[in-house]
Amino acid sequence: MNNENQIILGKVGAVYGIKGWLKIHSFTDEIDAILDYFPWSLKLGNKTQTVEITDWRKHNKGLIVKVGNIDDRDQAQALVGSEILTSESSLPDLPQGEFYWRDLIGMNVVTTKGYDLGVVSDMMETGANDVLVVKANLNDGFGKKERLIPYLFEDVVESVSIENKQICVDWDPGF
Repeated sequence: MNNENQIILGKVGAVYGIKGWLKIHSFTDEIDAILDYFPWSLKLGNKTQTVEITDWRKHNKGLIVKVGNIDDRDQAQALVGSEILTSESSLPDLPQGEFYWRDLIGMNVVTTKGYDLGVVSDMMETGANDVLVVKANLNDGFGKKERLIPYLFEDVVESVSIENKQICVDWDPGF
């Protein structure tokens, strides 16, 4: 896998037991949804290795996995702290008009009147709706450093252009 097309699914937590099982911290909405994306590569420092998951189960509120060829606690300990990566191509295609957060981060945000609000630096989940965290331009005319803009399609967000890396919003730049 090339670094350009890898996404981080989660992280390897602590060793579980003596037979090489590992606790997994999943970054997916449903913790076991991480198991929908294979193959996995584990990256620790500059070293990346592809691994096979031979077994898994839910444990308390988390998930534990058994990695092929890892049979004892010491071997498993060497993987603790690794990022769990998979190929971007393993993600399902989204319906028209829907986007992954990673696609929106880095996009320029402009108002319907053409005011440049800045760049999406992060996304937040509030329960009611997602929120764009927009880092304002250094020369922002309203003195803003950051704006939180609700990601409400058609109410606030007018359009998203992947090609132009731009999000157009109906938003007061002074807010």
